[in-house]
Amino acid sequence: MLNFNLLILMRSPFNFIKERLENLEISTKETAEKIVNLIPNTCPFAREIRLFNRSIFKIPPLCKLNPFYEDLMMLRFRALSFLCEIGEDITPYCQ
Repeated sequence: MLNFNLLILMRSPFNFIKERLENLEISTKETAEKIVNLIPNTCPFAREIRLFNRSIFKIPPLCKLNPFYEDLMMLRFRALSFLCEIGEDITPYCQ
C-alpha cells in the first residue's frame, strides 16, 4: 500500500500542469492562433494498417488515455472562442 504522502507527491506534477493549462490567459490573436494550430482537433494517433489494400488491424484513438486530454481540448476551445469574439473566421481551424 502506498503511503498517502507519496501519493500526493505523485499527483502534484499532474495537478500543477492542469492548473497551468486552466489558468493560461489568452489575450492576443497570435497566442490564440498558436494554441489552435498546436492542439489538433482530432486524435492524430488513430490509424488503420493496410497491406495489399486489405485492412490488417486498427489502432484505436488513444488520446483519451492522456491525463491532459480534456484540459488541452478546453484550452483549444477557449482559444477558438477568443478568435470568434474578436471577429476572426474560425472555419479553417475546424476542419
